[in-house]
Amino acid sequence: WSVRRAELLELMQGRDSAYVYDAATIRARCASLKSLRSVSRVLYAIKANSNAEVLRQVHGAGIGIECVSRGEADHALRSIRGLAPAEILFTPNFAPRSEYQWALETGLRVTVDNLYVLREWPSLFAAREIFLRVDPGTGRGHHQHVRTGGIHSKFGVPIDQIDEAIRLAGKAGARIVGLHAHVGSGVFDVGSWADTAQQLAALLPKLPHVRAIDVGGGLGVPDRTGKPALDLEQLDARLSDLRQVLGNVELWLEPGRFVVAESGVLLARVTQTKRKGASGYVGVATGMNSLIRPALYGAHHDIHNLTRLDQPPTEVMDVVGPICETGDFLGHDRLLPPTQEGDVLLVATAGAYGAVMSSNYNLRAPAEERMI
Repeated sequence: WSVRRAELLELMQGRDSAYVYDAATIRARCASLKSLRSVSRVLYAIKANSNAEVLRQVHGAGIGIECVSRGEADHALRSIRGLAPAEILFTPNFAPRSEYQWALETGLRVTVDNLYVLREWPSLFAAREIFLRVDPGTGRGHHQHVRTGGIHSKFGVPIDQIDEAIRLAGKAGARIVGLHAHVGSGVFDVGSWADTAQQLAALLPKLPHVRAIDVGGGLGVPDRTGKPALDLEQLDARLSDLRQVLGNVELWLEPGRFVVAESGVLLARVTQTKRKGASGYVGVATGMNSLIRPALYGAHHDIHNLTRLDQPPTEVMDVVGPICETGDFLGHDRLLPPTQEGDVLLVATAGAYGAVMSSNYNLRAPAEERMI
């Protein structure tokens, strides 16, 4: 973004806020994932960013699609020319029966993560191939709300219920052809995916028809300048060790944020500044209605004054939005140059879980989206 500063400032002419995505960065992240020798298939979790142009960039780079709702799947099929339903892995959670029925009839790969659907709706799954989402028993991630394993998470079939899941699937006439697990997001320990793969592989003797093990996503993305990136080469090496003993069973990976987070920035124009004793505030034209991650997860995003990028930062300020909530902030205690009304602030690493989680709260429209 610093290289394209002039282009970003030009784009903000006549605008108060905008999400801007860099297509080249998306393609580069996809290429790095495609280079993993241990992984047979990479799927993009579109809940991270479902912008139609983003989806076309990802699919054009040879990455598959993972969806968690009928709305996402319909959107992907409309947005990507030539996308076949079988290229979509559908992983709903507590969705209504009608969504499962639609997905199966449409030809999506369907994941089951609850014994209830097999026990209560067996006719839906007769003669169908399904994936089974397994809860390995532990969750990982940068915040409790992104940890998706363990008894306090609503996702997945616990390992101690696997035998019952196999029995119910057999009774319904369904064939389990894939195993899936996702323990959380923002993970930098490459052993996490190897551990997940080993736990799923241990179930294979009970599941002779399984052709793929999906170890989920959650690949960590640095949230601060200078923080080390996830070591993809080490991840590949750890998974390769396991891949050699899996025979014909494929390993799949399912990242979302890793693909798009660093491709996106949120630009917001300064509206006012304020001091209250020792505290200073920079107000901008959009806030938690566009980017709720800081309020929801305590997430950190680097913030820069794009207008005054060459000036030394000398003031510690909170960056806040116009929403009538104390929790409406984009960053606390940020070192910025003296900032004035009309300046453009840049919120970095905002390409994931930004626009997709935005709202019209206070009847303020969230930032629009642009691809460059």
